[in-house]
Amino acid sequence: MLPTYRRLLCALLLLLPATLRAQATFTPAQYEQDFDYFWTTVKRNYCYFDKKQTDWEKVRQAAEPQLKSVTTRAQFVRLLENALNELYDNHASLSTNLPDSRRLIPSATDVWGAFIEGKAVLVDIRRGLGAEQVGLRPGMEVLALNDMPIEQAIQPFIGRSLKTVDDAARQVALNLALAGDHRTPRKLTVRVGGKKQDFYPDKNGLALENIQYTGLLESKRLGTIGYVKINNSLGNNALIAAFDSALTALNDTQGLILDLRECPSGGNTTVARAIMGRFITQEQPYQRHELTAEEVEFGVERTWIELVSPRPNPYTQPLVVLVGRWTGSMPEGITIGLDGMKRATVMGTEMARLNGAIYSFRIPNSGIGFNIPAERLYRIDGLPRENYVPQVIVPPSAGGSDKTLEVALLRLRRSSKH
Repeated sequence: MLPTYRRLLCALLLLLPATLRAQATFTPAQYEQDFDYFWTTVKRNYCYFDKKQTDWEKVRQAAEPQLKSVTTRAQFVRLLENALNELYDNHASLSTNLPDSRRLIPSATDVWGAFIEGKAVLVDIRRGLGAEQVGLRPGMEVLALNDMPIEQAIQPFIGRSLKTVDDAARQVALNLALAGDHRTPRKLTVRVGGKKQDFYPDKNGLALENIQYTGLLESKRLGTIGYVKINNSLGNNALIAAFDSALTALNDTQGLILDLRECPSGGNTTVARAIMGRFITQEQPYQRHELTAEEVEFGVERTWIELVSPRPNPYTQPLVVLVGRWTGSMPEGITIGLDGMKRATVMGTEMARLNGAIYSFRIPNSGIGFNIPAERLYRIDGLPRENYVPQVIVPPSAGGSDKTLEVALLRLRRSSKH
């Protein structure tokens, strides 16, 4: 236990504004205390250790000698980032970053890569951003990043504590490399038609640091079909009124498309349930939760089912939900909810496959926040949310065409004739 004066100091520091705490000077001993809090909190609350190759005890052992020389906030942030990388989990993050920190996946990325038959391949490109604008397309093989062979470029992002480097760890490392950092323009060398070609997705500036939208959502009529696209605003409670207004205006359409492909930053359950509640006429379960920390500590399982209640003026015509790699976290919950309630047909590609629900914590001395998945989430029938794939797979398109939207329109127009 900390001496009384140290506990009092920690309490006083937490009362300081975050900007002042960031400027405060801490001793190596205080950084050691902070790391111990971080490490212990992750150990007790992170709920996906069973599917990782991570040796979390080894992470602490590796950090202990480094902590003795930590004297600045930046050094401590980098140490925490490296520790979180050992989880190879895109849903675990810090609330702060350095200029050379990796961009968050998927929120601040414009390409999605995977290893296919041993080759690093671009499997999807985010619509409207730098990668698409310069001509990068799905199916291109990535050979190098900023002139570094791709196998070499991913090495800094593969954990040092892993019992074995599994495919999941390599894929996360690949996407961290492709994401780039907050200050260095990327150069991707890819194979196109058997030839090497260089692309510069950040040539017009680091636009991924400041993605702008025209509004919380976009809505329109496509003939007799309604279309609503959510612009990464599922964490904004103002979306509820905007969505209600848009849906009411489209209430006489013969089918509706709900586009969640530009929702990488998650959201909150209030907004999510408000949206789902407009598509049902009776209370229904939509998601199963499992809190593993209680079982780890006490040996008692804790699970519960979350319900959605219907809201006034429900939309009862056929519904198609569009999803993709930049459908992350809460929109994934909306998707498995509407699917589980058999209220929608889901089309597109795999989603971001983010693990569970995140809980947020704050380190005592430095005040640095971090987020980790602490609840497992499941579709109502028990399918893990991160394992869900759309009912109708539509390969990604880029360069102006939108095959997924075309397929959705065709399906709804056909159903409206019957």
